[in-house]
Amino acid sequence: MKFDLHIHSKYSGDCRMDPADILKTAKKVGLDGVAITDHDTVRGGLEASRIDSDVEVITGAEIRTDRGEVIGYFLNEEIKRKDFFEVTDAIRDQGGIVCIPHPFDIFRIHRVKPTDEVLEVVDCIEVLNSRCIVGAQNEKARRLAEERGMGMTAGSDAHYVSEIGASGVIVDSPEDVGNKNVEIFGGTVSLRDFAVKKITRVFR
Repeated sequence: MKFDLHIHSKYSGDCRMDPADILKTAKKVGLDGVAITDHDTVRGGLEASRIDSDVEVITGAEIRTDRGEVIGYFLNEEIKRKDFFEVTDAIRDQGGIVCIPHPFDIFRIHRVKPTDEVLEVVDCIEVLNSRCIVGAQNEKARRLAEERGMGMTAGSDAHYVSEIGASGVIVDSPEDVGNKNVEIFGGTVSLRDFAVKKITRVFR
């Protein structure tokens, strides 16, 4: 099964994609599943999970904490806390898994620094984010996950339908998401394409 594990919807605030359109596009590009990980809310994932679709939906959220952004997968309720360790506890209380996205992307001011203290409470690391335009940033994340024997995730970080499916993982079942023995697929967007999207968003 091919999953894109980092997609935003209109509920993120910096994106206009409707959950229904995400699922239609995901099916069109050959994905079997998606994780909708809106900023600080599970609304997009919950809405998508209620839509009749062949595409598997993992409800998640990319939550901004006092240490940076952390993704929770397999959520069913909002998490309003902001303390990093309280957020990781809240994710686990829902039976979810904890992931650090884009940990080495120097252009993300809200990234979590993967210190020993942080990694002790994290299940997996995002080792390929298609919006990390410097390839070495993803490579460094993958090396860290491999050295630590941690789970790995990957995703497009899509804010536009054209980005959906740019990267992700191949697993036998949704239960394998977040494991260390997943196959990673895809790549990063070009600097030109990324810049065009940023400019378009400012002036649209």
